[in-house]
Amino acid sequence: MTDADRPTPPPRTGPRDPGDAWVEAPDGRRYWGRFGAAGLLAVDPARGILLQHRATWSHFGDTWGLPGGARHAEESAVDAALREAAEEAGVPGASVCPRMMSVFDIGVWSYSTLVVDVVESFDPVISDPESRELAWVPCDEVDGLPLHPGFAASWPALRGLLPVRPAVVVDAANVVGSVPDGWWRDRAGAAGRLLGRLAVWRSQGVPGDALGLATGTWFPEVHVVLEGAARAASDVAGLTVTRAPASGDDAIADVAVGLVDAGHPVTVVTSDRGLADRVRAAGGVVRSVSWLPRDGGVRDR
Repeated sequence: MTDADRPTPPPRTGPRDPGDAWVEAPDGRRYWGRFGAAGLLAVDPARGILLQHRATWSHFGDTWGLPGGARHAEESAVDAALREAAEEAGVPGASVCPRMMSVFDIGVWSYSTLVVDVVESFDPVISDPESRELAWVPCDEVDGLPLHPGFAASWPALRGLLPVRPAVVVDAANVVGSVPDGWWRDRAGAAGRLLGRLAVWRSQGVPGDALGLATGTWFPEVHVVLEGAARAASDVAGLTVTRAPASGDDAIADVAVGLVDAGHPVTVVTSDRGLADRVRAAGGVVRSVSWLPRDGGVRDR
C-alpha cells in the first residue's frame, strides 16, 4: 500500500490538547499520549464487555479494543478513561462504577485500564470518527475478534480479574472510638464524618496488596456498620451502610459472612479481638483501625 492509498483521518476540529502527541521509547517504538493513555473496560453482567471497532485510519486500525486515548495534562487516569469513553462511545459516567485499575508502565509511557461495572444499562453511541462499530461482546467471544495488539496482550490478565470483587467492612464504632475527639457528644455526626472520609478513600483507589490481592488498584465495595446513636447518620453515595438493630458485632459478622459466601475477598476493619476471631473463622482478613488513618490513607498493617 502506498502513502496515497493509506486511509487518512478526517480533518481535525477544535484545539489540540498538549497530551495529543507521540512518545518515543528508547527502542524506537512510539506510543500515543504525551502524558500516557487510558481506556475503559465496561463490564455488563448480562451483555459482556464493551468493545470499539477502530476506524481504519487509526493506529492499528480495523481492530477491536477498548474506548480510550491520550490523557490530558493534570488529568487522572480515572478521569481520562471516563472522558475518552464518553467521547468515543457515549458512555454515561453515572451509569458505571469503577472497580479496579490496571497499569502497563514502561517508564516513558503508561496505559491505564479502568475496569468499571455497569450499574445502569445503556446503549453505546458512536460519537466521534474513531469508532466504526461499538458492541457488547460476551467474554468467551472476545478472543475470536481481531484485537488491538495492546488489548490482546492485556486481555488474559484482565479477564482473570473480572470475577474478583473485593469488599471492605468497617466497624464504625471501633474506628470512631479510637480517637478521643469528642465523638461521644455527637455519635451520628462522628459517624457521618467517617462515612465522608471513607467515600473519598474509596474514590482514590486502594493498592491491591493492601487488600491481599496481587496486582492493581481497586475501588472496593465498602460496607459500614453503624450501631446505637450513630445509626442516625445519613447515607453517603458509594458506600453501603448497615444499621445494626442490636449488636454491632453480630451485624458486622453477618455482613462479612454473607460477602465471603458470595465469593468476595473480604477485609474487616476492627480492633475488637472477639470480632476479629469470628471474621477469620469465616474466611475474612482483619485489619486494625490503624490501617485506616483519619486522613483517608491506608497503612500496610
